[in-house]
Amino acid sequence: MATSELVHPSAATGFSEGAEGYARNRPDYPPAIVDWLRDAVGLSGSTTCVDLGAGTGKFIPSLLATDTRVIAIEPVAAMRERLARDYPPIVALDGTAAAMPLTDASVDAIVCATAFHWFATREALTEIHRVLQPGGRLGLIWNVRDERVDWVARLGALVARYEDDTPRQRNQTWRTVFPFDGFSALQESEFSYAHEGPPEQVIVGRVLSTSFIAALPEDVRRRVADEVRALIDDEPALVGRYCVAAPYRTMAYVTTKTH
Repeated sequence: MATSELVHPSAATGFSEGAEGYARNRPDYPPAIVDWLRDAVGLSGSTTCVDLGAGTGKFIPSLLATDTRVIAIEPVAAMRERLARDYPPIVALDGTAAAMPLTDASVDAIVCATAFHWFATREALTEIHRVLQPGGRLGLIWNVRDERVDWVARLGALVARYEDDTPRQRNQTWRTVFPFDGFSALQESEFSYAHEGPPEQVIVGRVLSTSFIAALPEDVRRRVADEVRALIDDEPALVGRYCVAAPYRTMAYVTTKTH
């Protein structure tokens, strides 16, 4: 069975169809995450780190800023191909969180950037534990829309109407796999970030890059885009602006392999 067949249908279809939009319209990560990777995850020029569920490579610049050696693992071919095109020096492997093509205790760290909710299972954590060296660390990072802002909350509710059974960070079900024997308690950090640019990119394009939205029939995607544009036109902070700042909370968690 191909690894892509082991992926949730929303991810397999949506990310295959929407890889270019994902790379173009998703926000980057705040500069402060680089210091967190160095201090909390322990990345440096002498470490090897797996970017698990690497997608198109949105998190790779943050990893490279630590000087660590990066191995990317991504099961969706279209995403992996975009990553390889943008970051040719990076080793990009076909694999899943539950079946990584790596030997036991072979890496210093594994990070999952806006990805862990797709594979938050005991099977995946067992595999992550296998691949990490003793004392190795697992970092979980998400860019989360800051729904403490009214228009962002309304946007989140609009998007949620289409999610069906798609795993999402906002549902917090990923937390149910912790605590996990062999890992320490999760340590949490938070950073503020703003995705700046034209609203058609940072709001409309970002919504259309969502896996379960990208997997919808074309006519439904057009309707979603129209709904988002109507929200923009109804919001004084957004309407008529060439450049907007969409607020995000970057949530970061780390746990250490204890035995």
